[in-house]
Amino acid sequence: MFKPNTCSSVFALIAAALLFSGTAFAADPVAVVNGEPISQQTYERYLKYRSQQQDGQSGQVNREALINELVNRQLLLQEAKEQKLHQNPDIAFRIKQLEADALIQALIQKQAQSSPISEDELKKEYEQRVSASNAKEYKASHILLKSEQEAKDVIKELDSGAVFADVAKAKSTGPTAKNGGDLGWFNANQMVPPFTQAVARMDKGSYSKTPVKTQFGWHVIKLEDERKVTPPKFEEVKEQLRSMKGNQLIQQYVIQLRQDANVEIK
Repeated sequence: MFKPNTCSSVFALIAAALLFSGTAFAADPVAVVNGEPISQQTYERYLKYRSQQQDGQSGQVNREALINELVNRQLLLQEAKEQKLHQNPDIAFRIKQLEADALIQALIQKQAQSSPISEDELKKEYEQRVSASNAKEYKASHILLKSEQEAKDVIKELDSGAVFADVAKAKSTGPTAKNGGDLGWFNANQMVPPFTQAVARMDKGSYSKTPVKTQFGWHVIKLEDERKVTPPKFEEVKEQLRSMKGNQLIQQYVIQLRQDANVEIK
């Protein structure tokens, strides 16, 4: 009896055995299990399959160990069929999904091989993203208050010459109060949109003349400094760009298939 936490791995064994059982009757078997041969061709395909599963990191192959693994799989497959597990609707469905996944992956690989992404395309994509990003980082401080009126009163104090850090220490309700409201350096994605939008409109060294409302309360913000973000080098993101570009091509391929197909969603 298998323990519950081994069920998924056992199913994987059975499913893998089903994938390779079609070649079991070829000549010159590497093993025979209860009268059913495991062919040399099955062994070679399974060896290739294992290597792919391990991203090619299979190392030196122990032929005897691999054959014994195939024998174990065949035994499990025979027992699964003897118990008629393949007639269970849930298991039959899962096997069909494994087959579908394998075919879909093969189609995607075929499409990728027929339309390889060139180095020039990747460089063009990189340059477009870099030129369009105009990414910046900001260094700012803020005074967080509970009401709009309190924020307006703080702005009047600052207009009268009060030091921003001193007011933040005395009146801010945020955790940065003890540091004079200093938030350090951050990019646009690290702050909630109203806060980032207000900072982006400010000049370096200025503070907000109207209170900025977020879900945390009312802010008075001072922009201390800003700088452009240095983009990563092409070689550092090349494979990421290749993956993104490949996904875009597959999405376009699926869109084309849908346009050419008769699809009814009910």
